[in-house]
Amino acid sequence: MNTVEKTILFSFLLRGVCCRDFSISLTEKIEALSGSCVIIKCTFEIEDEYNKGLSESNATGLWLKDKNDLKTQVFNSRDPKPNHFKGKITGKLHEKNCTTIFYNVSSNHNSQYYFRIESGALKYTYTLKASTINVIESPPKRTVKLYVEQKEVQDQEEVLEGSSVSLRCSAETLCSSPPPTLTWSSTPRIPLNESSRQQELISDLNFTAAHRHHRVTFTCTITYQILDKNKTAQDSITLHVQYAPKISPSSSCNRTDVIVCFCEFDGNPSPELEWHLSGRPVTNSSDTFISEERLSSTVLRSSITLHQSLTHTSLQCVSNNTHGTERKLFQLLPPVSRSNHSSVMIGVAVAAVLVIMFCVITWICVRKKSMKLQQTRREDATRSISTSDAIPCENEEESVYANNVMMSSAGTATENPESLIYSSIDFKNVTSESQEFGNISSLHAEYAVVKHCSGGVSKAESSTGESSRAIEAPVIVSADGVTKQTESKASEEELVTDSSQLYARVNRRNP
Repeated sequence: MNTVEKTILFSFLLRGVCCRDFSISLTEKIEALSGSCVIIKCTFEIEDEYNKGLSESNATGLWLKDKNDLKTQVFNSRDPKPNHFKGKITGKLHEKNCTTIFYNVSSNHNSQYYFRIESGALKYTYTLKASTINVIESPPKRTVKLYVEQKEVQDQEEVLEGSSVSLRCSAETLCSSPPPTLTWSSTPRIPLNESSRQQELISDLNFTAAHRHHRVTFTCTITYQILDKNKTAQDSITLHVQYAPKISPSSSCNRTDVIVCFCEFDGNPSPELEWHLSGRPVTNSSDTFISEERLSSTVLRSSITLHQSLTHTSLQCVSNNTHGTERKLFQLLPPVSRSNHSSVMIGVAVAAVLVIMFCVITWICVRKKSMKLQQTRREDATRSISTSDAIPCENEEESVYANNVMMSSAGTATENPESLIYSSIDFKNVTSESQEFGNISSLHAEYAVVKHCSGGVSKAESSTGESSRAIEAPVIVSADGVTKQTESKASEEELVTDSSQLYARVNRRNP
């Protein structure tokens, strides 16, 4: 390239930078949902000489519909017509933004559209580029993609258990009000943890792959609310998870005349199973019989039958596939015979009887000990009273206690320091030589206690047959006072006019 050619090329490039021509940028193909809205993103450029005439107050945007090579005006931002499309220019024309929205689109909107700008002397139609609108009756199908460890994979590719999985549902941005929503569901149903970016109409479902996700179908649904009606579209993907064998809780052993054990494993790929007896693999023989059954593409069940002679041994079922190995151990114990069972029951019964007898004997002993203790306490109380009654009286005078007041022979009353003790005394046998009685001036009923107190037995006591200890029982005393007393201190006592029972307390002391 010579110098002249370089100069011409540079001149054209400089003109393109310094001098702008009429040009437009818009969405060339748009898919719109019938009954919703459609947005045409649009910007334009004009020649520099028209920039001064482009103002907010003068600028007008128009859209022309191309039908059979005829361009018909269908929208005017300043002068809408009855047969025009309903909508508005959301961009600012004086800033050369012609983005436009059309409402309530229908099949009549299927066509190519050209933008025209008018502002004073500026009148220009951009015919080089058009926006094509395609109106559809149902939402377009959503797309669900599988990502493993943040890498996109094909739908049928296997996912290893423990991998970080993300399912992404994306949708084209269609104009609607309110905005569409993306939701996830699964069959069978499992808990889902999703994150959405509604501005971009993208929703991600994130989880760690587990064996329970195998053959689970995940469905993404997009919902548009159009004229009080919902229009939906969805896409699904079925996950395939590979995992090591896992033993079923139903694996167990039954013991009858023979020993039958069952083992059930679930794994993907489908696992293989072996039986080991005392650490060694076993096969079908006269003492063992093994059978297998595939319950599904991932579940294998096997059973083994053993004779009773194979006891005190360990039985193990082992399952494995390309992702791991799982084992189940059964400890075989000798069967419990009926005779041993009866012996155990008899032993339990005898032990129960012995426990009951021990409890009864213990109760009887405790009962007797309690009764003996109570009797001992009563005897101690009686002995204490008798000892208290046998204390010699310091006062040689005869004392009578009536209603807790002690009456001396002199007629003076003193406080009774002792509690009342009741005694029944019959004075009919008292001899005249041992006691003399006076008359009582007046009679009425009083309550008292009679008490003998003496250091020894006198002649008078011998004649009456009274003992020197206290005799206690309820009696009645009819006396207000003593009218006569004997002069002998050897035998002093108060007499009453009536020889019937008396309530009194008499203190007698013989020299």
